Amino acid sequence: MNIVVCIKQVPDTTEVKIDPKTNTLIREGVASIINPFDLYAIEEGVRLKEKFGGKVTVISMGPKQVENALREAISLGADEAVLMSDRAFAGSDTLATSLALSEGIKKTGFDVIICGKQAIDGDTAQVGPGIAAHLDIPQITYVKKIESISGGKILAERMVEEGYEVVESALPVLITVVKEINEPRLPSLKGKMKAKKAEIRTITSEDLGIDKSKVGLDGSPTWVMKIFTPPRKEGGKIFEGSADEVVAKLISELQDNLI
Repeated sequence: MNIVVCIKQVPDTTEVKIDPKTNTLIREGVASIINPFDLYAIEEGVRLKEKFGGKVTVISMGPKQVENALREAISLGADEAVLMSDRAFAGSDTLATSLALSEGIKKTGFDVIICGKQAIDGDTAQVGPGIAAHLDIPQITYVKKIESISGGKILAERMVEEGYEVVESALPVLITVVKEINEPRLPSLKGKMKAKKAEIRTITSEDLGIDKSKVGLDGSPTWVMKIFTPPRKEGGKIFEGSADEVVAKLISELQDNLI
């Protein structure tokens, strides 16, 4: 079974810097971590490999420093890593990103593609479903448990607002996972040694033969028009007294502000 796990490196800081020309995050030279939801995706990929055999390939798009995240993924049990790095990819929105990743995934071969439910820097939850759309394969989002994989089909539980659904799909399939699916392991000494020696394969837009007008800023139909810091909220009021007095003061304050 060929298992592909998509991961993203996100800023590990509250001091996020924005490129004033492109209104996009400056990622180069910024302390970064693996997107927390992607750690659950890596763990689930490794568990599937341990149960059904095959290999786990992690893939990510970004600058050279993303190699650190890919090596960490290998230390956690992944077998191979692919870095998609090219200036042509810079500034890609979710549509352009999912297109580029889908082309990169085609180069690896796949039965199951696993993504974290969303990235903490964008919170769109669009890239995973976008990859499935570009590859024209089924998708199951917000998966909390994989019940079984057999006979070319997968049975999984996905979270919904009122509980969960049990969904069956044919393979190949893309799933996005939530943190309830597992508990990520820590890297082993053997894993760290393997990660240190691992060769990270780099793919460029030329390798993919992709139309550069469909990726990066040129290929992104959505873009940030303006970025600003929201005004600081003013302090609230504190009412003192007995419970009855506080309630009366609160009701009076609400009535005064509603008029």
